[in-house]
Amino acid sequence: MRVLVDTSYLFDFMDRPGKLLGCERRFLSARGPEFYASAVSLWEMRLKHNARHPSGERKSRFSPDDILTALEDQDVTLLPMTVRHAAGGLDVPLDHKDPFDELLLQAQEEDLRLLTVDRRLAEHPLAVAAHEHE
Repeated sequence: MRVLVDTSYLFDFMDRPGKLLGCERRFLSARGPEFYASAVSLWEMRLKHNARHPSGERKSRFSPDDILTALEDQDVTLLPMTVRHAAGGLDVPLDHKDPFDELLLQAQEEDLRLLTVDRRLAEHPLAVAAHEHE
């Protein structure tokens, strides 16, 4: 199984370094998983790192460099955002309007499943909901 990990998953990974996909890796191991992380997720994480709460505190403590360094130590392929991804429509549209979620469904163009901890995405046909395998 080839899976694209979503942004929420990458935040979880950064909170518990060295344990990318934990129980999900065990669940997927029988399927010979290949893991991908999207430039879209890194972009979203950078935006959150640069954004600040009214208190002045960053909305994410993880810098883009921290994220890239952590991913380099994992067996993860980085997936660029392409014009084909941007132009492609979804076979099954989302029922919410988060543009980053829609862009992560570039998984469709790459014949990947989206491994997610986001309950808003869990019911999408491309999704493999991580919480179901705990």
